[in-house]
Amino acid sequence: MESKIWLSSPHMGGGEMKYIQEAFDHNWVAPLGKNVDEFEIAIEDFLKENKYAAALSSGTAALHLALIQLGVGYGDEVICQSFTFSASANPIKYLGAIPVFVDSDKTNWNMSPEFLEIAIQDRIKNHKKPKAIIVVHLYGMPAMMDEILEICNKYDIPLVEDSAESLGSSYKGQKCGTFGEFALLSFNGNKIITTSGGGALVSSKKEQKAKTIFLSTQARDQAPHYQHSEVGYNYRLSNICAGIGRGQMEVLQERVDQRRANHDFYKELFSDIEAVDVFSEASSDFYSNHWLTSITINRNISARTNHDLMSAFAEKNIETRPLWKPMHLQPVFKDCPYYGEDVAEELFNQGLCLPSGSNLTNDDKKRIYEVINNFQF
Repeated sequence: MESKIWLSSPHMGGGEMKYIQEAFDHNWVAPLGKNVDEFEIAIEDFLKENKYAAALSSGTAALHLALIQLGVGYGDEVICQSFTFSASANPIKYLGAIPVFVDSDKTNWNMSPEFLEIAIQDRIKNHKKPKAIIVVHLYGMPAMMDEILEICNKYDIPLVEDSAESLGSSYKGQKCGTFGEFALLSFNGNKIITTSGGGALVSSKKEQKAKTIFLSTQARDQAPHYQHSEVGYNYRLSNICAGIGRGQMEVLQERVDQRRANHDFYKELFSDIEAVDVFSEASSDFYSNHWLTSITINRNISARTNHDLMSAFAEKNIETRPLWKPMHLQPVFKDCPYYGEDVAEELFNQGLCLPSGSNLTNDDKKRIYEVINNFQF
């Protein structure tokens, strides 16, 4: 059998080892050190907008600490995009709060501003004003930020951006991860850059970054002994992993360019196939890193399904994956409120994520082309 083509595998740039070696040479293998500090500076320099980054063990940890700092607690409600990965919603439950899920916009796939406002109005009518809103830039596509921010400001509800998939994406020239009170980044192995496992919480104020670091290092008070006045967490990124991140930041724009080139490849590949729509920017306001290029198959045109195509790829040892199953359809969240129609559900039923790694070779693309060329839509 031919070698596996992965959906999105890690892609080293070559500069990572010098920073890892430096950490070993100086015996800085703990969750602090020069690599952690410099990695945070590199993130801040890339994002700009006077934002502050704290390197953590995962994007999920970052979201957890963001919600804590926004005062989310037991019985509170937090609005969350339904069409996303479960890590966007799980930290709400960590705190004993209640996720309130909102459907997607048909064109943008991210949170629908229309249903967001309907959800807020209804929760307020029921005497439960949401404590925060979590919007996701899905598959690297920026959400409809003007409309969403207008609603957040209108109702005075803080915004948290789940930018786990969108580092390098921008909306009207402003980087994703810089619009909200907080934003989270992910450096998991499948993301556009990786630290093996890791993430970051992006804050709007220096004090928020300091609080994030305090909470992520077990919330130890300033005292000569171990004293704790708050519950803390073991969420800080190690200096070794941060060394990988420093090397990865040096090739970030190159990785974005490569993923966008993959998207162009798929656009051309499917250009004459009426049944397939390649998820793309709705206008020049949106600039996606195209972390994962995704398609939908129109069942009014084709009798074949996303699972049929997934099977065809699997026969050739090529990994693909269905789009996210909406959170309001997940057993663990079945009792949570939901506002919307069936946009997210239809995307799940019709969609497929295609191999999109920045290390896709021309030979890989030839194999992908052959599967599509032989598939009867």
